[in-house]
Amino acid sequence: MSYTSWRGVIGLIKPTHRPGSLEEFIRLLPEGIGVIPLFVGFQRGSEDEFREALRAYEKRVDELAELGVDMIHPEGAPPFMVHGYKGEQEIVRAWEKKHEIPIVTAGMTQVEALRALKIKKILGVTYFTGKINDTFTRYFVDAGFEVLAMEGIPVAFEDVGRLSSQEVYAHTRKAFLQHAGADAIYMLGSGWRTLDIIHLLEEDLQVPVIHPVPARVWAVQKRLHVRQPVKGYGRLLEEMP
Repeated sequence: MSYTSWRGVIGLIKPTHRPGSLEEFIRLLPEGIGVIPLFVGFQRGSEDEFREALRAYEKRVDELAELGVDMIHPEGAPPFMVHGYKGEQEIVRAWEKKHEIPIVTAGMTQVEALRALKIKKILGVTYFTGKINDTFTRYFVDAGFEVLAMEGIPVAFEDVGRLSSQEVYAHTRKAFLQHAGADAIYMLGSGWRTLDIIHLLEEDLQVPVIHPVPARVWAVQKRLHVRQPVKGYGRLLEEMP
């Protein structure tokens, strides 16, 4: 272990080569936590591409385990959600048994965050359209939540990072007002640059927002037995439940 990583080292598996979310994650982490990123390299963002990626993820899990990291976080909710809530758990359990290292997926961090905030009903917003949003809905229903809707914003997979946070805010606010009764807003995917609207949405709509990057930071801290709240990015990181 490097002296600069005195609190632990995280092995990340990034689904794409998009810049943005890795930098956000590292900036929000407490000092003393090291990060080793590997990449899968999705290009189409289609359900069949996600389903076919399991072997690529497993190869990178093996590589990170060989490097001796303290935990492994395969990012990208869709590549695991397509296998279902129970299927994802089986995959992770097999990897943990093989390597004896804690492993947590993006979907797992988000489910844990929702439970920590005692959320029952969610409104989801995504940058996918079509039937794959039904797959995401089914994942959270199987995890024990009521999903009022999973509203996608039409955008090409390769252009997600070009969406302005104001566009995402407008999409999210409209969806929330159309589906009354949500206890929280769930934002699927870290391909869009939307950290700056989490606090704004929470103030305006008076419900917590579960965003993949803060959920990732929160879950990592919990597993490394670190507790360093961060203000400005939503209740999850501010309260550290």
